[in-house]
Amino acid sequence: MTVTWEELGWERVAAGVGRCRLPGWDCTAGLVVGAGTALVIDAGSSLAEGAELRTRAEALAGRRVTHLALTHPHFDHVLGAPAFAGAEVYGAVGIDSVFEARHAREELVADAVRNGMDAEVAEEAVTALVAPRHHVSGERTLDLGGGRQVLLANVGPGHTAHDLVVLVPGSPEVVFCGDLVEESGEPQAGPDAVPSHWPAALDRLLALGGEDALYVPGHGAVVDAGFVRAQRDALAARFGVSR
Repeated sequence: MTVTWEELGWERVAAGVGRCRLPGWDCTAGLVVGAGTALVIDAGSSLAEGAELRTRAEALAGRRVTHLALTHPHFDHVLGAPAFAGAEVYGAVGIDSVFEARHAREELVADAVRNGMDAEVAEEAVTALVAPRHHVSGERTLDLGGGRQVLLANVGPGHTAHDLVVLVPGSPEVVFCGDLVEESGEPQAGPDAVPSHWPAALDRLLALGGEDALYVPGHGAVVDAGFVRAQRDALAARFGVSR
């Protein structure tokens, strides 16, 4: 009996490509299935959520998660990363400063607690965090086998100083945007955002994906290029950035 993506709590976006919306902060996690490999994009907000996400991904893929890409270093996207032991972990160059610097780790805990997470749960996850082994500067192609390749692109800064997007070629192409794009609310510009560069980051994202791609935001429903372009223009107006 074949189990569908939906029955396992995933939304199928394209062949071998899906995403799910995690509870709590409505954070999106992605999955790309290769030949004997599986890439998860973003790890959830806690060790328990990361472990549940890994279980669900491996149940669907029928294999262990071999790769993990982190789109940016905010608690709701990275605190589940320690649950992916053994996976090759990728992040934008410089992300290790957030994982390793004491003040940055303290701010990760504080941000999680400000947003309603139990302090002990946040502390446990941050204590277990290890910086990604693979740092992406510019673009990097990841071979998942069976003719499936994905492109990891460091298009930031924007939402943070370390924004990574994942392009999955195909018909249609799929772009996992992290929080450079949000559909369920206005994009959030916290103290680590770089507003003056955010519109340019979206220009690079659009150039990668093109007009016909599906864009998967960090929060909310899948959108098209027109939505991303409108959000780019709204951010430029909001922050007084000209082309």
